[in-house]
Amino acid sequence: MMKGGSLTVAITLMLSVSGCFTGIESTPKITADEVRRQQVTVSDEERLLEGVKPQQLSQWEAGKQFYVTDDKISLALEPGSDKYPKAGEYIQFKSSQEMPSMTGKPDTELTFTTSDGTEVSYRIAASIDELDRRRKIEIPFTVETSIVDDVRSALLGNTYYIRTSTWFDGNGAALRGEKFIPVKVVDVTPGNTVYPVKLQFTTVSETPQSAYLYMSAGDQAKGARDFASLFYFDDPHKRYPQITDETWANIIRGKVTLYMTREECRLALGSPATIDRSPGISTMRELWTYENGIYLIFDDGILQSFRN
Repeated sequence: MMKGGSLTVAITLMLSVSGCFTGIESTPKITADEVRRQQVTVSDEERLLEGVKPQQLSQWEAGKQFYVTDDKISLALEPGSDKYPKAGEYIQFKSSQEMPSMTGKPDTELTFTTSDGTEVSYRIAASIDELDRRRKIEIPFTVETSIVDDVRSALLGNTYYIRTSTWFDGNGAALRGEKFIPVKVVDVTPGNTVYPVKLQFTTVSETPQSAYLYMSAGDQAKGARDFASLFYFDDPHKRYPQITDETWANIIRGKVTLYMTREECRLALGSPATIDRSPGISTMRELWTYENGIYLIFDDGILQSFRN
C-alpha cells in the first residue's frame, strides 16, 4: 500500500507523462459504436437469403399472388360485395390507381381478385410514386408469395443443421425437438401473419421425423427468426472440439448434467433470464434462472446443482 507522499509523487508523474506529446492527441477518437461496427462480421448463413426482398409496386404484374393468413383481412379490405377472402386462400393483384382523399393528397387503391373472381381493394394513404419508394408494401394479413417462391428456390431439398429445438406440427402446435442435428428441407409454403415462410423438414436419421418451422424472410426489420438464427451450414459440434460426444448428445436433447461448463449449459438451454453472482469462501458462485423455472448453480463455472 502506498503512503501519502509516494501516492502524491505517483500521481504527479502520471500527470506529467500524460501531458507529453505521444502522437495520440492527433488520432481521431474512435467511439464504441464504431468499434462494434468494425467488429461485425456477416456469416455465410446471413448472406444466403440477402437477395430475397419484397417487390416494389412498379414490379407488380397482374396476377401477382398474396396468401391470406387470417379472416381478419375483411377489416382492411373494401369489397364490392359481401364476399371476403378467407384464411388459406389467395388473392391476385389486378391494378393500382390514385384516388382523391380528404387531405387533398392522393391515396392509392390496390385492387385484387379472389378465387371466385370477386374484386376487393385496399387503400393506402400515399401516392403510387411514394409507395414505389417504400422498402415493402404491407397488405394486412397476407404473405407476398414471391418471397416464399424465392426462399423455396434457395432451400428446397438442402440439408442444414437446425439451431432450435422448438419445432411445430402441421397445425402450428409447438413440439419439443432436438437441435444441432441435420435436417432436410422438404417443402416451403406461406406461413402466418408474423412469419411469412413455413418450412417443412425431416430429420436425417434412421427413423426420420417430420416437423415445421416458421421463418422471417424478405424484411430486414423482422430478423428474429431468419435463416441464420435457425440453421447452420455445417455441424456445430466442430466449433466446440473440446466438448465430448457424450456431453454433446445431452446438448442436442436440451439437457444438462452435473459438472458441465457454463458454455455447455448455455448451448443446451440457451441464455438464462438472470445471472446472480456471489463470492464463496474459495469459489465464485453463479445462479442462472430461466423463465420456465429451470435454475442452474455453478461454482467457478462448473455446474454443481440444477432443476431441469
